Amino acid sequence: MLEIQDLHIEVEGREVLHDINLTIREGETHVLMGPNGSGKTTLLRAIMGFGSSRITEGSIIFKGHDITNVSIHERARLGMGLLFQRPPTISGLKLGKLLNVTSGGDTSRVEEYARHMHMDTFLERDINKGFSGGEIKRSEVLQLMIQEPDFVMLDEPESGVDLENMALVGDAIAGLVEKDQHIINRKKSGLIITHTGYILDYIDADYGHVMCDGSFRCHGNPREILKMIQTKGYKECIACQRV
Repeated sequence: MLEIQDLHIEVEGREVLHDINLTIREGETHVLMGPNGSGKTTLLRAIMGFGSSRITEGSIIFKGHDITNVSIHERARLGMGLLFQRPPTISGLKLGKLLNVTSGGDTSRVEEYARHMHMDTFLERDINKGFSGGEIKRSEVLQLMIQEPDFVMLDEPESGVDLENMALVGDAIAGLVEKDQHIINRKKSGLIITHTGYILDYIDADYGHVMCDGSFRCHGNPREILKMIQTKGYKECIACQRV
């Protein structure tokens, strides 16, 4: 699904990521952890193709295509989707209008998914305008459900979400990466940034990674990594540097 080879990224002339190598196979879900400022969000933005992240070395291969220099909308058409940690407010664009366009005009599917995510009363509102933290996350997940990407990237899906909304969001994300299906039938993959690890209560992730100072420092079982971080902090990852 995704192969990153020796990736180096600059943001505003400063190298933020270096020596990034990552392989995510079809049907796999990976979790990315690390302290603030370690480069996690920059990695997701680079994979999605945001121009603020400049690739100076390396390549990104998605479903067999070299997308290193491909535009954002072309990556989306190939099957990439991204949930932002802090998505923008889009005044003048109704949520329902965006979803209807994304769905190809399938209004019945939009209405069904909107009801499921408790967003049916938000379809005539401007995107994210006046939304609470939980409502924003439900809106973002709803947009991904309509888009149906093959590879979904989630930047801290637990951020700003209360416990009641977390169950709804968590179950919906599990559906996006087909955790409700037998492992041999899963075709969709994911890369999820988490600080709290709450998402692991809803998704049985396949692999975990720790990023510190712009590079990977540890790979392994995501629950074991999370437990170690909760017990000893990220300093243990920096000291260990087990790859």
